[in-house]
Amino acid sequence: MISCAEMKVPLDRSIQQSAEDTARAIRGLLAARKILSINLISSPGSGKTTLVEKMIESFGETGRIAVVEGDIETDIDAQRIRKHGVQVCQINTRSSCHIQPAQLVRALEGMDLDAVDVLIVENVGNLVCPAEVPLGEDVRVVLLSVTEGDEKPLKYPLVFKTSDILIITKTDLLPYVAFDTEAVRRAARTVNPGIEIFEVSATRGDGLEPLLSKIEALRAEKARGKGRA
Repeated sequence: MISCAEMKVPLDRSIQQSAEDTARAIRGLLAARKILSINLISSPGSGKTTLVEKMIESFGETGRIAVVEGDIETDIDAQRIRKHGVQVCQINTRSSCHIQPAQLVRALEGMDLDAVDVLIVENVGNLVCPAEVPLGEDVRVVLLSVTEGDEKPLKYPLVFKTSDILIITKTDLLPYVAFDTEAVRRAARTVNPGIEIFEVSATRGDGLEPLLSKIEALRAEKARGKGRA
């Protein structure tokens, strides 16, 4: 198992280079190694870490997955991921509500990228700030749990507009909450007609197979040298 210490990144690194330029450099770095990069964005408690664990379990030892965990404080989620025996780096953003591209660069410097096919970045729990900052990802994924309310695509349109995939999570709780999945689908596709939508319960396994098949297809495309330039 390879692990990485908590990232502490000086602010002047961000000042020296714009977020866009740094994101572009990250994209080039990962593209050169044909690594599929996934940026997971959601509110706190939507089930990002549980979903990441299921992805690791599904792809197994041949998955060659690495994970970057973003949180304001603690390494609780990184500890969970570390138990699965994959590379994981913790970024603590302190007062910032999202991972900065320069912080991700430093995290990648501490990883063995030659042993990675899929990089999963679990961003800080927030539907606003992470949507505004690119991290050089191939795929941006927004998660929305059924416990959050079905008005979120209308209240926070940018993250849905800029995401490739929407995952409606915790669907096993649908009988107990007032959540209209069709209303969410309509609202999300109003701001982003091309967004792909999956409904899953990671704890029960419902709906995971189509989602994991999609991720596997994206990984295969990246291995063939396709994906975002």
